[in-house]
Amino acid sequence: MAKILLVEDNETLGYVLKEYLEWKGFELSWVKDGARGLAHFERYPADLCLLDIMMPEKDGFRLAAEIREQAPKVPLIFLTARALKVDVLRGFGLGADDYITKPVDEEELVARIQAVLRRTQGAGEEQPRLQLGAYTFDPSNQKLSYRNEERLLTEREAKLLLLLCQHKGKLLSRKEALKMLWNQNDYFTRRSMDVFISRLRNYLAEDPNIEIRNVYGSGFILTDEKE
Repeated sequence: MAKILLVEDNETLGYVLKEYLEWKGFELSWVKDGARGLAHFERYPADLCLLDIMMPEKDGFRLAAEIREQAPKVPLIFLTARALKVDVLRGFGLGADDYITKPVDEEELVARIQAVLRRTQGAGEEQPRLQLGAYTFDPSNQKLSYRNEERLLTEREAKLLLLLCQHKGKLLSRKEALKMLWNQNDYFTRRSMDVFISRLRNYLAEDPNIEIRNVYGSGFILTDEKE
């Protein structure tokens, strides 16, 4: 039974989601503001967090960043009343796994939760370390190393980089990546993928031989050798 932390200040929505998700078999804890949400997560770690964005004490973005510091792999889904591009991209930039626009469709929410849990818990198999130019990439532990420096990647950053490595020197189709990592292909997920690609480019910038090239309208090609 997956343990879910819901941080939502709206009494009606919080009550409805708690009742529905428990009926669907999830173990759910409901907290009504961001400050108590962090305290609850520190004491009772969850398998997935549902975070409202606009909350008193501490908003969802700040809460997500603080949860990520403690548990880089825990999946995060944002609940937002405003489907503004800037909010969605900021959420994905913090490593969010998905977002749901209010009013929440309970069946869609369950489907999104199940899809995220399958992606984040279904892997089990140990992945070998990969050499990427001057970097070492450990997909299983989501670590990217350069000389004596080590960076811990988010779940989605690591999976996207692994896909690129598996297609190294060849085209990684944008549609394929969106289907595998986001389970959908719309404007927001396409833009969020561009954010993740940009972040990976920054992480790999110490080696000038590494390039993630954009093939307009098709996808991306990762190379780590001079052409």
